[in-house]
Amino acid sequence: MERNLQENLNRIRLMSDNSKDIIINEFTMSGVNCALLACDGMISVSDLSEMVTQPLSKIFTETSSNEEIFQHITQKLLLSADKPQIKDYEQFFKLLYSGFAVLFIDGINIALGFGIQGFPARGIDSPSGEGNILGGRDGFVESCRVNMSLIRRRMKSTNLKFEFLNYGTESKTDVFLVYMRNKVPKGLVEKIKKSLDEVELETVMSGGYLRPFVEGEHKSLFDTVSTTERPDVLCAKLLEGRVGVIIDGTPFVLVVPRLFNELFQTLDDYNFKPYYATFIRWLKYIGSALALLLPAIYVAVAIHHPELLNRKLLTILAEAEQNSPFPLIAEALGTLLMYEIIREAGLRLPESIGGTVSLVGGLIIGEAAVQSGFVSLPMLTVAALSVISGLIVPDLNQSTTVLRIGFVIVGGAWGLYGISLLGTLVLFNLCASETYGFPLTAPISPFSKKAMRDVIVRVGFKKMQKGNFNINKLK
Repeated sequence: MERNLQENLNRIRLMSDNSKDIIINEFTMSGVNCALLACDGMISVSDLSEMVTQPLSKIFTETSSNEEIFQHITQKLLLSADKPQIKDYEQFFKLLYSGFAVLFIDGINIALGFGIQGFPARGIDSPSGEGNILGGRDGFVESCRVNMSLIRRRMKSTNLKFEFLNYGTESKTDVFLVYMRNKVPKGLVEKIKKSLDEVELETVMSGGYLRPFVEGEHKSLFDTVSTTERPDVLCAKLLEGRVGVIIDGTPFVLVVPRLFNELFQTLDDYNFKPYYATFIRWLKYIGSALALLLPAIYVAVAIHHPELLNRKLLTILAEAEQNSPFPLIAEALGTLLMYEIIREAGLRLPESIGGTVSLVGGLIIGEAAVQSGFVSLPMLTVAALSVISGLIVPDLNQSTTVLRIGFVIVGGAWGLYGISLLGTLVLFNLCASETYGFPLTAPISPFSKKAMRDVIVRVGFKKMQKGNFNINKLK
């Protein structure tokens, strides 16, 4: 920063190319030239008036020089809770575009920032993708400061720590690491920060920009970093030693590391009776297996192993397939792709018509395909059951969609032997996946007997509270 006020203002105008959203107000106080700068739409006008301009106007007559004014403001006035001193233009623009008002005083080479953010933001609402019956109804929003408050409201512990980072050469996106100091494994936070140091992107708009840097070097078919939009779920993960990555501008928080069995757990599991929670969890296990393997097994048995079917079922399938003009494997792939197209169309359309398109499109196209003979009714039923079963665990949808097609191809080519071979390869990949030394398949492999009380079954809290689970025990 320069000592001359006009030089500073000229430099700011030049660097911003006279951007119209930068408001520059020049004024004089006690004979000293000053300027108050803000970014239009990023500040609260009422806070600016009450917290900055009015207090400053009352003390101007008590001082007579630029040094006295600067010392009086910094030492005797609070003005705002967040009041950084700015010493360079890079820091100035970052704070200006973050909703700070900045005061320049002629003859002083340090500017004063005042945190009076007031930019438009979406209100706290129920999470869109992690519904529950008995849990909280508030979810993360796009503002990282609001998200931090939602976490702190639930975790009033001095062990909860936030660390500030910044990524994106152009966007300067705020990123916060959150963890429990007494729970997080030794060295995990430093490893995550070291991985994020490799980020040289121009902008960071969502978690997908940073996920590849913290997932590890192993190429896994499954995500090794999870996301959540629920503060209560994140707090539960933090208590197990995880690290959350909060990114400004997105309501989804990254959680490192992930365990595969967590895909089948929801917050409601811990609000229901243990026996019912166990039943629901096994329902998810079975549904995921059906989503992945049912079309492939149907194709494999019908083509290569018809002896596995009884006579009545074999007759039904033969009569249904004899009118289809396509090979069974082509029919299966076409049906699955048709369902995925309808689902994607309903997902991307506005909510008011998206559900209608998915429902009506599925019914009309499905019925028309059967009536015309292009697709057999058993194949349509198997594909529909598989796709619907895949929705029971949304986080597995990407992997399941692609692997389902792969299993159909190998099942049609080599039967159950091909399915077994591909299943073995997928299992090998799953067991080899890890994040910072934490296996994705833990606590099943490596096996932890105590952890099975929340994997195979869900025991009550009276038993669960004896020896809390921590990922430190998995290494």
